[in-house]
Amino acid sequence: MNQHIAKSAKIGENVSIGINTIIMENVKIGNNCLIGHNVVIHPDSEIGEGVRIDDNVIIGKKPLSSPRSIFKVPDNLEPARIGSFCQIGANVVIYAQCTIGERNLIADLATIRENVTIGELNIIGRNVAIENFVTIGSRNKFETNSYITAYSEVEDYCFVAPCAATSNDNYMARDKERFNHFKGVTLKSGARIGVGAIILPGIKIAGDGTVAAAAVVTKDVPEAKIVLGSPARTFRDVPEAQLLKNNLDKK
Repeated sequence: MNQHIAKSAKIGENVSIGINTIIMENVKIGNNCLIGHNVVIHPDSEIGEGVRIDDNVIIGKKPLSSPRSIFKVPDNLEPARIGSFCQIGANVVIYAQCTIGERNLIADLATIRENVTIGELNIIGRNVAIENFVTIGSRNKFETNSYITAYSEVEDYCFVAPCAATSNDNYMARDKERFNHFKGVTLKSGARIGVGAIILPGIKIAGDGTVAAAAVVTKDVPEAKIVLGSPARTFRDVPEAQLLKNNLDKK
């Protein structure tokens, strides 16, 4: 079988490794993992126990930097760390200095950039992009093609529907003043964003705040209120039956 496994890599018991997979120096892989074909795990990356990694996944990738990039890539990025019992779909890319907690599902084609921290039991859907310097709590759902911009914070039990987009640069790459104002979005626990909604830089969606489909959010969303339209305005209260306190998932 055509594989490359560095001599310094530490592989646990009952680990299945596919064809053409490359496991580089000082990688650590726990027991009972299933690693597919054509997977690349970069040096020093750490994989917990019982992790499934599907075909063509890259873990621990170092970011690129253009001469025009705002921020330069440091030389001393920490390794990627994947918690136990995660499931990682085909063609996922997880960058260096990314820490992912236990029991997360990361679906096919998702990308998770450097300097990202993710808690436990999240669902990160197909082709979701999570940019750098993002902190994500636990038990969130990010559905297909949603986009979480850099410098964002997502607490727990949040929901982001397909094709929802967030942003962090009100100056749209013009004017040096923008360097003083980069700010992503903040989703407090229980916040929800509907299909195709757009959230502008620096917006805070309070606990149980809900953004309707296709809304353009230019102001903070109050707690337990539904906003809709362009620009989004408060529509009504979130129904009692939909409040987070009545929908906690402890499984």
